[in-house]
Amino acid sequence: MGRVDGKVALITGAARGQGRAHAKRLAEEGADVILLDLCRAVTGVRYPAATEDDFAETIDLVKSLGRQVVSHVGDVRSNEDVDKVVADGLQTLGHIDVVVANAGVTLLAPGWEITEADWQTQIDINLTGSWRVANAVIPSMIEAGRGGSIMFTTSGVVAGGVGNMAHYSATKHGLIGITKELALELAPYGIRVNTLQPTAVNTHMMDNEVMWNLFTPGQDDATPEARRQGMLDILVRTHPQAVPWIEPEDMANGALWLASDESRRVTGTALIIDAGLSGH
Repeated sequence: MGRVDGKVALITGAARGQGRAHAKRLAEEGADVILLDLCRAVTGVRYPAATEDDFAETIDLVKSLGRQVVSHVGDVRSNEDVDKVVADGLQTLGHIDVVVANAGVTLLAPGWEITEADWQTQIDINLTGSWRVANAVIPSMIEAGRGGSIMFTTSGVVAGGVGNMAHYSATKHGLIGITKELALELAPYGIRVNTLQPTAVNTHMMDNEVMWNLFTPGQDDATPEARRQGMLDILVRTHPQAVPWIEPEDMANGALWLASDESRRVTGTALIIDAGLSGH
């Protein structure tokens, strides 16, 4: 018997990386899933976007585990797209018990060089998009009377600045505020709201040339491989567990616990998954 048998989970940013890991892990433990991903580039984001082929791979993976899938290519910035995937999921699967608001992007620049367009993109996807997804699902959760679990993905940046991420950091701090408010408001309905707070995660968002350069300034003559290794060396030194980053599966294991009844008395808080970063 799976730890989330009979539950239905909505996961955004599901085409690859953390989103795919969430879909796989929850499906392995018995959940059917509703998946949403943009599958195209976002203006201002300088690392490769997920594709529809990536999304198809995630969908096939879940189906291979014997679980039902409702999937849509869509944008968390669009009320129409979010409402459609929620409505189709409810019509097909009957209810939604778990939300993993995972979709997000990272844009990098010193605070005083952030353009208004990039600021708005960051806020619209990471903060407003996450709120929009939760907002679209909550009424059905209350009506169903089954309780539920909502998770927002934050970041280790909430524990202290890292530079070049003022707009990204603002979104992640904002999600903490939303979490605490919704946890209080939804407690009478048995709906729990928490955050997943990782350190660096081994995904395209972190492992790309823009990030390598950010961590190795003044090394323009170095090869891309050398700059990547330089970033990894720095990251290893920041984590007491001596790893450069955590894996998407580490996040998915945390999401599984928060989705399951094992965490029934956990709400309004952060599950920190950071290889010891915040503990020293």
